[in-house]
Amino acid sequence: MRIDWSTLALQTINALVLVWLLARFLFKPVADIIDARQKAAQALLADADANRVAAQAERSAASAETARLAASRDAVLQAAQTDADAHRDALLAAARAEAAQLRAYAAQEIERARAAQSRAVEDDAVRLAIEIAGRLVERMPQEARVQGFIQGAADALAALPPDARAEFAARGEPLALAAPRALSAAEQQACEAAFGAVLGKTVTLNVRTDPSLIAGIELTSEHAAVRNHLRHDLDAIRDTLLERGGERR
Repeated sequence: MRIDWSTLALQTINALVLVWLLARFLFKPVADIIDARQKAAQALLADADANRVAAQAERSAASAETARLAASRDAVLQAAQTDADAHRDALLAAARAEAAQLRAYAAQEIERARAAQSRAVEDDAVRLAIEIAGRLVERMPQEARVQGFIQGAADALAALPPDARAEFAARGEPLALAAPRALSAAEQQACEAAFGAVLGKTVTLNVRTDPSLIAGIELTSEHAAVRNHLRHDLDAIRDTLLERGGERR
């Protein structure tokens, strides 16, 4: 077998030219495209990894925020429940205190009403007894309703302090005398004699009729009075009985 070196050389040159052409116009652009695609793929993978990491971070942050919100919600609910319980307890305590106060006030009102009713009954009984006594005294003889009280009035006048006693019949004025009825001449003379002896001067009387005295007489001056009559005694007895009844209550 004989080798044709010229043909082999031409074929070799053709092969080399073809390789150079392929390398220049086909392999390099394809390699560049492949490299660009690889870089783009790597960039996409890097972005995907970054997005995955960011998503994971966001998911972790969201989970933490969810946990924080849940804890905050639980704390708020617990605080609200605590406040509600405290407010309820305060309302219950205030209601109990107010109810106790109302019961105490009602008991006091009932006690006051009972005391007032009892006092009214006692007052009515005392007034009735005084009224009965007054009516019985009114049946006394007319003479005894004045004559028996003259000396007692003179003694009461004598017992006054000198300054108060001096006001009676001052400057020669008549004595102001009240009696349950008009005085007879003898009764008026007896009064003038008794009061004149106490005052150490001759006196005259200015007599005023006052049936409410029932029995007795009353001397008055500008700043003093001598009361010796049953109305005054009965009033004093009534006041004493009412005062003692109030002390017992």
